[in-house]
Amino acid sequence: MPLLFNDHQPAAPLAECLRPQHIDEVIGQTHLLGAGRPLRLAFQSRKLHSMILWGPPGVGKTTLARLMAQAFDAEFMALSAVLSGVKDIREAIAQAQQTLQQNGRHTILFVDEVHRFNKSQQDAFLPFVEQGLVTFIGATTENPSFEVNNALLSRAQVYVLQALNEAELGALFTRATAYLTLHHPVRPDPSTSSARTDVLTFSDEARTRLIGYADGDARRLLNVLEQSHTAAITAGITHLDAAFLDQTLAQNLRRFDKGGEAFYDQISALHKSVRGSNPDAALYWLVRMLDGGADARYLARRIVRMAWEDIGLADPRAIQLANDAAQTYERLGSPEGELALAQVVLYLACAPKSNAGYVAYNAARAFVQQDGSRDVPLHLRNAPTKLMKQLDYGKGYRYAHDEAGGYAAGEQYFPDGMDAVNFYQPTERGLEAKISEKLARLRELDEIAKNSAS
Repeated sequence: MPLLFNDHQPAAPLAECLRPQHIDEVIGQTHLLGAGRPLRLAFQSRKLHSMILWGPPGVGKTTLARLMAQAFDAEFMALSAVLSGVKDIREAIAQAQQTLQQNGRHTILFVDEVHRFNKSQQDAFLPFVEQGLVTFIGATTENPSFEVNNALLSRAQVYVLQALNEAELGALFTRATAYLTLHHPVRPDPSTSSARTDVLTFSDEARTRLIGYADGDARRLLNVLEQSHTAAITAGITHLDAAFLDQTLAQNLRRFDKGGEAFYDQISALHKSVRGSNPDAALYWLVRMLDGGADARYLARRIVRMAWEDIGLADPRAIQLANDAAQTYERLGSPEGELALAQVVLYLACAPKSNAGYVAYNAARAFVQQDGSRDVPLHLRNAPTKLMKQLDYGKGYRYAHDEAGGYAAGEQYFPDGMDAVNFYQPTERGLEAKISEKLARLRELDEIAKNSAS
């Protein structure tokens, strides 16, 4: 196994040195690898099948593919969708055919970040997967339902991998420090020629901080642990505390893909927390997204949408505050403007909720899309010219301000021959309760006027 810091060959990263060599060495994914679980059964039965491994970075997708090749004595061939094209796929298939003819070995074709291949590139695999020439294993951080075409999905089993939890990262931390202790102990004073070496130790807070840096990503944990080890060698120290880590490690960046599955999941969580009137949860998701690097302007637009969709006329101030917060962010930028977004999210979560306007709009759209193009009644048409007046445009129109109470009871505003439709049904929450009372009274006046006319 290659060693870190070897003077005679390029040093392999710690993550590569600790890559599991057997399925029992894999940390995490017990829902797939535990006794009686799908991938464990696949290893035990030696029945290889095409699959897509979907999960966040650093959870073992590449490792599992390599272990399968080893367990099934298959040739392992890897492509990266970032760097490869159809030409590379064809070359890989040709190599697989040659391997099968020459030594009878089957090939596992592993495609990392398969979601980055377009439809035609993904289609290039299909005939060879169907023929059984290669076993296809794709790795993706994106939802395969959206990023992988249906033809390929129907030929591959999708397995969902999960981010490592704290206990699993803790086990990996122990394994990694034991490896470093064995192969690369730290000299207390690098300026001396002393052969004495000491074990590098970590305070509990430093260990917790490193695991927090990892954010469920095994590769990230090993990388920051390796950085810490290098920093300790440079500084000639044998005990790392949290203060040393803060001084030597780059700023923590949470796992957050601005255009991927995690992004839309968190937007959904923010919106649902606001709708569910939970200000603390709403604030948590907003800050999570800001901390992860989400575009605050995008968040501001989504917050305005929340105000219209889930609060609406139950509290029109929510819409005004949402617009004001968006404008405040445009003026102040980050981080000052983020406070405005945080406060409006709190307000929206606490405000009375109504989707009556949203439902009414969707109902009206659906009605108009399936209905015919009805003419505007003559009494509702404007008559700016003599000819229009001669054609009875505007004739019989009742000017509401001249009517009792400013309401023309019984007036018809829908097209002729069309029954009145009740799209908008206000709730009994917030201002809409008063709106509901008013509309009910106006409908009573319409009934009175209708009965009087008959």
